[in-house]
Amino acid sequence: MKVVLQRTKQASVTVNQEVTGSISHGYMLLVGITHEDTLKDVDYCARKVAEIRLFEDEEGKMNRSIHEVGGQILSVSQFTLYADTKKGRRPSFVNAARPDIAKPLWDAFNDALRENGLHVETGIFGANMEVALVNDGPVTIIIESK
Repeated sequence: MKVVLQRTKQASVTVNQEVTGSISHGYMLLVGITHEDTLKDVDYCARKVAEIRLFEDEEGKMNRSIHEVGGQILSVSQFTLYADTKKGRRPSFVNAARPDIAKPLWDAFNDALRENGLHVETGIFGANMEVALVNDGPVTIIIESK
């Protein structure tokens, strides 16, 4: 499992000209799932996202978690994170999990974040989405379970 986490001042996702998720400040998450991932990977990544300290304290150091600043999460499923670009000019997505595996794990990931007390908004799994964000910092972190 791979999560690209971006600290954001605001973020939203739109599907068919309708906003499906929107947050003020917090984390924008692009979530990729491979066919080898399990609930253990989901729990690991959810715990990391909930506990990582990427917000500044009064001394300007990244020392506060999303809980401490009252942040929110926008989670977007992103199978292209497992693109293989080594051969040719067109990426291969054979490392990305099929939808029947990926969607339940993405849903479980979002539920695990909520169980950690976080407000979670989402895109729509498998939809063509327009994602907008204001990256704060910029701060971008990659969390991988493997």
